[in-house]
Amino acid sequence: MPFDPEQIHAVVFDMDGVLLDSETLYRKFAFQTARELGFTIPEKLHLATIGLTGAAGEELIRAELGEHFPYEEFDHVWRGRVAAAMMEHVPLKPGVHELLGTLQGLDIPAAIATSSNHGAAHHHLSRADIIAHFDVLVTGDDVDNSKPHPEPFLLAAERLEVEPENCLALEDSYNGIRAAFAAGMQAVMVPDLLPPTDEMKRIASAIVPDLHAIRNRFEAG
Repeated sequence: MPFDPEQIHAVVFDMDGVLLDSETLYRKFAFQTARELGFTIPEKLHLATIGLTGAAGEELIRAELGEHFPYEEFDHVWRGRVAAAMMEHVPLKPGVHELLGTLQGLDIPAAIATSSNHGAAHHHLSRADIIAHFDVLVTGDDVDNSKPHPEPFLLAAERLEVEPENCLALEDSYNGIRAAFAAGMQAVMVPDLLPPTDEMKRIASAIVPDLHAIRNRFEAG
């Protein structure tokens, strides 16, 4: 069912794929780097890593590509290329500035719950010039259990001093929606690389095409 803006006292955003148009960069450079090393990362494998911590993604890749895959070299080159691209420009998803402006006007606090480490998250959000909009930043370094465990979202709600049921969670990944749902939040999927599945349609409060749709819902009241 659609979320009820009157019940929302805070919004918790995922970062990559929701705020930042970065998942396409990760995909591009992961495939390129693997090819240069003589390996192919299947599309299904890459999609399975979306929303996971680096360690969890590494485990999946090693299991799929085998012991001869030079993960350390791959990871160093791949992440270096993403970092270089992000230094030049941090691309935002459509509607980011508009939604953040609307939330600010309504005095609704915002938080981030991301699986990225603190250094990367702080850098990307700062370079994108949006970090000042967020009252709370929860990263993979802050929790013992990453998504799909609800801990990142529960910690964000605790730091916001808002009950989870009064938080709107915006996610693009399956694991993110699972985590937000398990935390008791109104979980809304804003698809990026992953299409909605029957499971997502069942547990998400709504599935919307972009952040403009979220802003319109708040403005409609």
